[in-house]
Amino acid sequence: MLIIRMKQMASKPIGTRAKTGEICPESGIWRPEGHSTTAPIAKSNRMPPYKGAAVTWVLIQLA
Repeated sequence: MLIIRMKQMASKPIGTRAKTGEICPESGIWRPEGHSTTAPIAKSNRMPPYKGAAVTWVLIQLA
């Protein structure tokens, strides 16, 4: 239980933002601002473009 709590404390908060090309700061479900689609993106991966364009992604759910 302590390990789970420590991991939760180290997690980035819901609402964290990352731009296309940046390193993903937290594994979870991400949504491009202004769009309804979602994508699972793992921590340390590069944030992808959406429909061929650079976007700002918003973390909506932790993995």
